[in-house]
Order: sequence, then structure tokens, then C-alpha cells
Amino acid sequence: MKDQERGDQPVVEPIPHDTPGSECEHALQHLYEYLDSEMMPEDEQRMRAHVAHCSPCLAELSVEDLVKQLVKRSCAERAPETLRLRIHEQIRIETR
Repeated sequence: MKDQERGDQPVVEPIPHDTPGSECEHALQHLYEYLDSEMMPEDEQRMRAHVAHCSPCLAELSVEDLVKQLVKRSCAERAPETLRLRIHEQIRIETR
């Protein structure tokens, strides 16, 4: 699918969600790449266009983004220094 020009703005075709092999499945398989900004710009634009027109994928994206934010917030605590030292010591012993 080639983007078509409309004035100065390119028209980005969304990932279709009504094709065989379900493009929604494809979009959902790559949700974390999208959320982690690990997609190529063209793929990111297509994903953004797809979720803008596909409410089930948008809902899934929203849920996964919320989960990611909750995990990030929960992981802000540092382990006690004594635990960190024990873990580092065990790693050092295992790598010998």
C-alpha cells in the first residue's frame, strides 16, 4: 500500500482490519513494539491510522498501555541494598 499525497500531507493508509489473516491480529502482535516506540516510522503511522479506525484494537492498545504504566509505576521501588549485594555476589559466584 502506497501513501498518496494530498496537498502537503501524505495520506497514510491504515492497516486494514477486514482482510484475510486478520490485520487486527497483526496489529495486536506488534502492540508492544508500538508502545515501546520500536517501530519504523512508516509502520508506526500505519498502526496509528489502524487504531484510529478500529475500536477493538484501540481498546486493546489502551489496556496494554495502562498495564505498562502500572508496571512501570510499581517497579519504581529499589530493592534493599543488602538484597542487591546478595544477588550480585550470587551472580559473581555463578559466573566463575
